[in-house]
Amino acid sequence: MVKFFSLSSGSNGNCYYIGNEETGLLIDAGIGPRTIKKRLLEHGISMDSVEFILVTHDHIDHIKGLGMVAQKYSKPVYATEKLHASLDNHPCTRCRLSGCVRKTVAGQPSAYKGVVFTPFIVPHDATETVGYHIDFYGVKFTFLTDLGEVTDEVVSYCRQSNVVIFESNYDLDMLLGGSYTPELKVRIMQGRGHLSNGQAASAVKRFWHKELQYIFLCHLSENNNTPAKAHTCISKALSSIGVLPDKDIGLVCLPRRRVSDLYVFEGR
Repeated sequence: MVKFFSLSSGSNGNCYYIGNEETGLLIDAGIGPRTIKKRLLEHGISMDSVEFILVTHDHIDHIKGLGMVAQKYSKPVYATEKLHASLDNHPCTRCRLSGCVRKTVAGQPSAYKGVVFTPFIVPHDATETVGYHIDFYGVKFTFLTDLGEVTDEVVSYCRQSNVVIFESNYDLDMLLGGSYTPELKVRIMQGRGHLSNGQAASAVKRFWHKELQYIFLCHLSENNNTPAKAHTCISKALSSIGVLPDKDIGLVCLPRRRVSDLYVFEGR
């Protein structure tokens, strides 16, 4: 059985777990090692069962705890060459990844035990940002935590997946009417920032397919969104194509500051 849960999701920190009795991995480490260890144990998972880490990009909410985790537990850290070059100089990771560096190439699969993972480039204003398509013992995940635009490649990988973790960052009206500066609002909306609920909803209609079991909405803004708004928007999009949320497909908003529920999928 393949287990999935979020340890944290949002600008306060991002970290996600996939594992089974053979191995386990983290996607990003935007929270500290003590918090990671504690939240893993909430679902009965030992830090020892986490054997490697995949990194999406170098914004601090995704790598704040990465250097400490890699240094303390000697976990291999997989990222593209360009991203690793940035991590070499980032204050959160500088001089802390010695012996842990594993380089990937966008569009090319890498393997660890029974796990095959493929990074692919997505538009976001970091040094380089990737999504991940992960075949974890037969259960196929696509992770898209930060992106400003939905590309054809994004849709293609989602259409190959059983589980999609997809950004639904902001409600447009809340953002436009909120307290952020005009410059920050433009940065969020300009195509290399984040996805709105409406953009996520449009994407879901493009990538839904019959083998898709769950959509997890991630990286919801604390100031410009609510779980209810995000869930309602995506639910309406699914209903418009004849798919009933929570009956035909699971639809879950991942929490920001706590561990999510544990979800189990049947692998090979």
